[in-house]
Amino acid sequence: MNGIIAALATAWGEGGISVVRISGEGAVTLADRLFCGKKKLAEYPPRYMALGRLCGCDGVFFDEALAVRFEKGASYSGEESVELHCHGGVLPAQRCLEELYELGAAMAQPGEFTRRAFINGRLDLSQAEAVLGLIRSKSDEALRASARTLQGGFTAEIQTLLSELTTHAARLEVDLDFPEEGQGLTQASESAKELSRLIEKTEDILSRSRSGMLLREGIKVAIIGRPNVGKSSLLNALLSEARAIVTPVPGTTRDRIEEVFIHKGVPVRIIDTAGIRQTADEVESIGVARSIESMLEADLRVWVIDAAEPLELEELNLANEILRKNHIIALNKDDLPKTTTEEDLKQKFPQSRIISISALKAEGTEALKDLIVSEMSCGADFSDSYGVTARQIECLRNALAEEREALDLTASRLGDDLILSCVSEARAQLSALLGLDSTEELLNTVFGNFCVGK
Repeated sequence: MNGIIAALATAWGEGGISVVRISGEGAVTLADRLFCGKKKLAEYPPRYMALGRLCGCDGVFFDEALAVRFEKGASYSGEESVELHCHGGVLPAQRCLEELYELGAAMAQPGEFTRRAFINGRLDLSQAEAVLGLIRSKSDEALRASARTLQGGFTAEIQTLLSELTTHAARLEVDLDFPEEGQGLTQASESAKELSRLIEKTEDILSRSRSGMLLREGIKVAIIGRPNVGKSSLLNALLSEARAIVTPVPGTTRDRIEEVFIHKGVPVRIIDTAGIRQTADEVESIGVARSIESMLEADLRVWVIDAAEPLELEELNLANEILRKNHIIALNKDDLPKTTTEEDLKQKFPQSRIISISALKAEGTEALKDLIVSEMSCGADFSDSYGVTARQIECLRNALAEEREALDLTASRLGDDLILSCVSEARAQLSALLGLDSTEELLNTVFGNFCVGK
């Protein structure tokens, strides 16, 4: 990447200040054509905030600003950089950018500053992706997980694992190249022991990464059930606000309603759906179709059943779909005389997690929140998790699969060449995770998710 780029580093709109970021060789010289202080910005020491005026190409003053320069290798992007701190508001920042573009700077693309930081060795790919995790964090736990990755803890563990896999691959390579040496450097039992250790290590990193991804991406939960069982009341109880309309009339909810709450640091996107039943009403039929769609797409389903009513045929039919997927049964209206009990449900659905609640009185909803997070996190401890992306999880999963295949081949004694192939592929997956063999397509995918100016 060459040339000078510029973009607004703060959000558009009114505020205290607007920060315009400029990066690339010659950024200071370019900024000096716009910034007028007591002396040239290039004459101030780096990281020194200087006060001056911003004047357009026509020489007309349009804002008073602070400016600071960063030397190559000591900026966020790793390049010579300048930040101009204008007054907050759309027009001052817009005018500043227009003047910079007129002077020859290019408009920065989404994530281009972070991409240059990666290319210049300031960040590896996992750290660069952690920057996006920091920006999108919705809880303190998610923020800490992304910060832990940004500080290099995740990278250090992956690099160590990669190094150990490389050492093992080298031993296998020697045994292949020099078969006349008899037993070779690595006996099958030693190789199996080493592979088992590497698998255990990879499983641990993957587990903590999954916990971190849960903090970052959250859980999508669909509240489903037949009409008038209290789904909308449950949504309101979980949110502690009257978000959905609640009436005694079955079929009140015609469309899905989505809201987010945070529980134990995990964002939970809760979806209230229309009651699932056979209906001739065209509008309600559309709502039912969307309910089924939400049920299929969700990470977890909370199936609400009315304790004051017997199970209906529609619910038993719904069970055929639900029982094959992650779900929790919430037996609602626990405050009323019961016709359907937990014991009844346990007999019919012995593999299901069942909890009694009263959505109307908000009783049992905190326990339900605990159960939702516990079901999806498998009781994971978030204190040492890493903020990662789906791409990184996929790389770790693929590496683990190759390690397990190598162990199976070792036990089968099918030959070091096949084992070496699996170990080499595991190494390739970890290299891809760190961006050591990154392609232009991969970088476009990763940094295209960033906002402009980061």
